[in-house]
Amino acid sequence: MARKATDCRDAPSVSGCSLYMSGEEDELLRAAVAHAVSVHEHTDTPELREEVRASMKDPLPGT
Repeated sequence: MARKATDCRDAPSVSGCSLYMSGEEDELLRAAVAHAVSVHEHTDTPELREEVRASMKDPLPGT
């Protein structure tokens, strides 16, 4: 499985979060959802998981 990345700066946020994460897709999904729930106060739902998966992109070089 290829590495993917997600960046909180790509979505509007009241907290101004700047977290950038990268990893294998399934690993990244688990970490990004946990972060969205614990920091951004989202609820872990199938819809949130789909939004996170859809936001994944190729990681920056060197990450």
